[in-house]
This record gives sequence, structure tokens and C-alpha cells, in this order.
Amino acid sequence: MLVTNIPGHDRVGEFMSDQLESVEDFRIRARAWLSENMPKLDPAKEYNTNRVADREWVEHRALQKKLFAGGFAGICFPKEYGGQGLSPAHQAAFTEESVSYEMPLRLNVPSLSICSGMLLDMGSEEQKQTYLRGAISGEMILCQFLSEPSGGSDLAGLLTRAQRDGDTYIINGQKCWSTFAYAADFATCLVRTDWDAPKHRGLSMIIVPVHDDATHLQRVRMVDGSEEFCEEFFTDLVVPAGNLVGTENDGWTVGQRQLFYERQAVGGGSPYVSGQPPTRGGSSATVEEVARAVGKDKDPATREIVGWQSALDTVNHQLIKRITVGMASGEYPAMASSMMRLAHAEIPQHKMDVMLDIAGDEAVTSVVGGDGYLRSVGVQFLMRQGASLGGGSSEMSRNMISERVLMMPREMAADRDVPFREVRRGR
Repeated sequence: MLVTNIPGHDRVGEFMSDQLESVEDFRIRARAWLSENMPKLDPAKEYNTNRVADREWVEHRALQKKLFAGGFAGICFPKEYGGQGLSPAHQAAFTEESVSYEMPLRLNVPSLSICSGMLLDMGSEEQKQTYLRGAISGEMILCQFLSEPSGGSDLAGLLTRAQRDGDTYIINGQKCWSTFAYAADFATCLVRTDWDAPKHRGLSMIIVPVHDDATHLQRVRMVDGSEEFCEEFFTDLVVPAGNLVGTENDGWTVGQRQLFYERQAVGGGSPYVSGQPPTRGGSSATVEEVARAVGKDKDPATREIVGWQSALDTVNHQLIKRITVGMASGEYPAMASSMMRLAHAEIPQHKMDVMLDIAGDEAVTSVVGGDGYLRSVGVQFLMRQGASLGGGSSEMSRNMISERVLMMPREMAADRDVPFREVRRGR
């Protein structure tokens, strides 16, 4: 699902020259294997909750290892790194067949769809054999250390520094908003290696261990009670120079590639995810279910709202398909993934708003001590802004669409081409 004007654009399609198995034959084989090897979904279990139990990571690692042993892990990744070398159509067929089975969904984002995708395109052969294969096999979980508390949306203004010392880098600084970092083994960490270069030109991407004596990690508790985000503090963290991804001081190129995969994953167009969340329980309540729960399913005004949301969901689904196909053919540039990312923010937020409008006070009072659909409506609304922040803010997506897709003039930047040590920060 990649485009022709960026490195690695043909990776997903490499299989085409020697592919022997049709999608339908693959589907039949996958169906038989799933029924014999993977556990069925538990009808009494609540799925899609925002809170992730620690045991889930152990369970999902084991499920990924099962997929790997059975030849169904990393369906769109090349065979030489542990994948199957097949197409997105094969992955879609497997996803359809696996909907009634337990799947290692926690490993999809960011480990497989974002970090592994970037390493496939930008990593060294050794890094791919170690970290990409490790992620596909379930032996490793990857995360990303990007955001910093002082930077906001200005990722290139980061302050975490890495100093070269012979065959190692010594890293000091702080990262935050690192999704599922507490469960990961390694992270792709964007750091500053040249303070005399302009801010975009003095960055490097380095693979670092997450759990190290030189790293203090703590989880961040969100308003809905979830703790998926973490912040990390590095004090003289030493990593091998061979962990550098790409070349020194060209980390912005690597980081942009990683952000491409992030926008693609958040927008729902990643070819590297395996399985899809169950459609029941937890936060998966539909607008129709909420309307029925509060007895408004016969109300004409409510039915109109439900119909409008259904239309938006259909538009979002078709948008993902159109942009994905457009990027694969080269009709759309890589930054078109920002359109998927923006829709992922706007449409779900609209859904959260109308669900709360329909549920009314019952959703509010159910947040504390309640359960079922109405509680999920209230909890989702508490976190509604996350849809326009995760994976880059909606404002950033609009800028990307404006400047990189529509080719409109870029906005003024006072720190452009200024050595980073001379850039004014704070007050």
C-alpha cells in the first residue's frame, strides 16, 4: 500500500512475481488453520476497553507466536524477515476469516504497523533481521519515543540529545505520550545529534531499549482511568552506534517515514495490521444501540441522526479505500494519508457527540458505577479530544493536506534555516 515517490514503495507488491497461491485458496487454508489453532472469542468477555490488563500482553505475544509458527504472521511483510510476502488482499481475507477468533491486536499499533513498517523501508539489514523479524515473530514489541513535553506539535524542536562516543551514543532527555511503552522491549527514538544545524537537519533516529537502568519510565493516568501512555527520562543511556537508523543527522527523513505509517495506521489503511477489534462490548457501542438503550429508536429526529452517522461511516470506509488505492498506484502522494488521519478524527468525534446527545443524562450518570453501552458513551466522550491529537493533531493534518497534497504556499516559520542552538525557546 505504498506510493512510488518514497523509499520502499514496492515492498508490499514484491510478492507479485512469484506468488503461487490465490487469495481464495489462501482464505480456505486460513479458515481451516484458524479453526484448529486459534481460540474463539469468549462471548462473556468485554472487548475494546480502554484499559489494557498486563496479562493481555503475555496473551497477545503468545498469539503472535502462534501466527508466526503457523505461517500467518506478517502477511504483507517480506519472507526474508519472517513475513509471508503476500498482498493486502491476502491480509484482508485473513482478517475477515479471523473476526471470531482471539487475535494479537495489541501488537498492531505501534509495533507492527508503524515501527516495523518504518524499519522495513529505512532500517539496515541487521536491524531488519533483528527487530523486524522479532516483532513479526512475537519475540519483541516495539514502540516509538517521539513527543516531548516542551514541543507540543513541533516534533522537530525536540531537546533530547544523543552524543557520539566512539562506537556508542549517550542519550539524555525526556519523552512523553509514548503509547504502550511499558509493554515494549525496544523503541525507535528521535534525538538531536547536531545543535548547530537547523532543527530539521540535526536529528537522528536510534533504536533504544525501553527497560534499562538509565531510563526511568512512568505511566500516565488519563481521565478515563486508562494508562496506555508513558513518559521516559534518560540519564546517560548508552546504546550501540549500530542502532542508528539511516544516517546521522538525517533522522527527520526517517521520522517522516515513521509518521507516514502512523497516519496510515491511525486512519485505518495499514497493510501490516492483523485482525480487527470485535464489534461488541466495551467502547464499541453503535449509535443505533445507544438509541435503543434509551428508548429513542422510534423517534424521527433520532433516526435522522443515526442515518447521518451511518452515512459518515460509509464515507470514511470508502475514503480509506480510495486513498489507499491512490497511494498504491502513485495517483496520490504519500502525504495523502493525512486525509485518512483527518477523517479518523472528525468522524469519530462527531459520533461521540451525537451518542452523548442521544443518551443524555443517563450517559453522564453511568460513568461512575455504571456499565454497558451508556457508560461507554460517557467514558468515550471524556476522551473525545484524543481522536484529534493521536498520530499528529488535526491541525497538522490540515497543514499536510494544504502544503503537500494541494501544494498551497507554506506558512511562515521564523526558525527555518536557523541553527537550533540559536532558536528562541520558552519565554
